[in-house]
Amino acid sequence: MVRTITLRQALPRDFAFCQRLYFDTMGWIIAALHLDVDRHRTSFANQWCASRVRIIRYADRDVGWLLTAIAADAVVLEQFYVDARFQRQGIGSHVLRMLIGEAAEANKAVSLGVVKINPVRSLYERFGFHPTHEDRHKVYMRREPE
Repeated sequence: MVRTITLRQALPRDFAFCQRLYFDTMGWIIAALHLDVDRHRTSFANQWCASRVRIIRYADRDVGWLLTAIAADAVVLEQFYVDARFQRQGIGSHVLRMLIGEAAEANKAVSLGVVKINPVRSLYERFGFHPTHEDRHKVYMRREPE
C-alpha cells in the first residue's frame, strides 16, 4: 500500500506541535552554536504564523511542517522540519519536489537559508540549490525555475 504525503493548512492549535518539532530538530544546532534558547523560543513564537504554515501529513499523521513566504521572484522556504522518526523515508524530498513544482508553476525560484552545520544542506544541493551568499551561521541558497 502506498502512503500519501499531503500538506494541510496549519491551524492555531498546531503551534505546540510545530514548536516541539522545531526544538527537537534544532536543539543540537542551538547548543553547538552556543545560541540563546530563550531567545529562540521568543523568536519562534513571534515568527510562527498559521496562515503561512503547512503541516506535512503521512500515513494519517502529522509528521512535519513548512513555513513559506512569497517574494517578487521566489518562493522563500523559511522553515522546513520532518520529525526524526519519519526522516530518511523520502518525505522531505517529496515535499521539496512539491514546493519546487508550485514555484515553477508561478515561474519563481525557490530560496532558503540553511545553518552551515546542518546536514540537510546536502539534500538541497541534490535538488539543484546553489549558494548565493552566507552569513556567520547560514548559507543562503536558491534554485531557479526550469
